[in-house]
Amino acid sequence: MTALVVPAPTSARHLSKAVMWITAGVSALVAFGIFAVLSAAGISEGFNLVAAVFVSAVLFVLLSYVISRIVEGRRKASDRLATGLVTTAFIVALLPLVSLVSTAFINGLPRLDPTFFNSSMRNVVGEGGGGLHAIIGTLEITLAATIISVPIGIMTAIYLVEYGTGRLAKAITFFVDVMTGIPSIVAGLFAFALFAIVLGPGIRFGIGGSVALSILMIPVVVRSTEEMLKLVPNELREASYALGVPKWLTIVKIVIPTAIGGIITGVMLSISRIIGETAPLLIIVGMSTSMNYNLFSDRMATLPVFVYTQYASQGSDAQAYIDRAWTGALVLIFIVMALNLIARLVSKLLAPKGLR
Repeated sequence: MTALVVPAPTSARHLSKAVMWITAGVSALVAFGIFAVLSAAGISEGFNLVAAVFVSAVLFVLLSYVISRIVEGRRKASDRLATGLVTTAFIVALLPLVSLVSTAFINGLPRLDPTFFNSSMRNVVGEGGGGLHAIIGTLEITLAATIISVPIGIMTAIYLVEYGTGRLAKAITFFVDVMTGIPSIVAGLFAFALFAIVLGPGIRFGIGGSVALSILMIPVVVRSTEEMLKLVPNELREASYALGVPKWLTIVKIVIPTAIGGIITGVMLSISRIIGETAPLLIIVGMSTSMNYNLFSDRMATLPVFVYTQYASQGSDAQAYIDRAWTGALVLIFIVMALNLIARLVSKLLAPKGLR
C-alpha cells in the first residue's frame, strides 16, 4: 500500500503590497533625510541624489527582509532578499548612467542654442562661438572609419564562421582578441607612425584619425558579427545546399539576412566605442578652430577633442569655455542616441518577415 505524502502546511501569512510601499517610503524618507541633514550641516557639498537613492534601496532591502522574516518566515524572506539584491544591483548599474546624462543635460543646456550649431571657434576668445566644425569633423571621421571597418570586420567574421579551419582561423581569432584590448593611444601612435613614414613627420589630417579608429572598431565588429552568424541555424544552410544553391549565395541570401539585426547592433556598438575617443585623434588629427571638410588635408576638429581643449585651455572667461565643453559632450550623447535609434529602425526593416 502506497503511503500518502502530505505536504507540510505553509504559512498563509504574507506581506501586502501596501506594507511594501510603506517600507519603501520609510526607507526613502530616512535616506533622503540623512543626506539632507548632511547637506544642511555642510558636511557634504550639496544634496547627493545618487547616493540617497542607493542608500534608500539598500535600506528597503534590509527592512523588507527583516519584516518578511518576522511575518512570512525564513524561506519567503530569503526569496525577497535575493530579489532585492538583484534589483539593487540593477539600480547600482543604472545610477551612473542616469547621473551622467542628467549632469550633461543640466550643464550643457545653457549653450545648446542655434549659435553652437551654425558657427565655429574661429577668432573666438571669450563668449560665443560654437561647435559646428567639431560636429562635422566627428561625423566625417567616424563615417570614414565605419566605411573602412565594417566590410573588413564582416568579411573576417564570415570567413571564421563559414570557411575558417585550422591554424589560420585560430591565429585570426587570437589577434582579434588581442586587438580588442589595445589602448586607444596605441592605435593613434600606429596611425601617426604609418603616415609619417609615407608622408613625412608632422602629418595631421582626418583620414589618419579614421584609420586609427578603425583599428579599434574592427575587433568589435568581428566578434559581434561572428557570434550572430553562429546563431543562424545550420538547418537553413543545409536546406539551401540541398536545393543546389552555392555556398557564397547561401551566405548572402540566407545567413546574412537572418543575422542582419544583430550585425547592425554590433556595428552600432562599435561606433559608440570609437566616437568618443580623444587620445588617437589628438595625435594624428590635431585640433582646429576653423571649418575643414576635407579628410585628406590639414587638421580637423572633433567633438571629443573639442570638449577636451575647451576644458583644458580655458581663457579669461573660464565659464564660457566650460559651458561649451558641456554642450559638446551633450551633443555627442545626442549623436550616439540618434545612431542607436536609426540602427534599431534599420535592423527592424531589414530583418526577415517572421522576426519583425
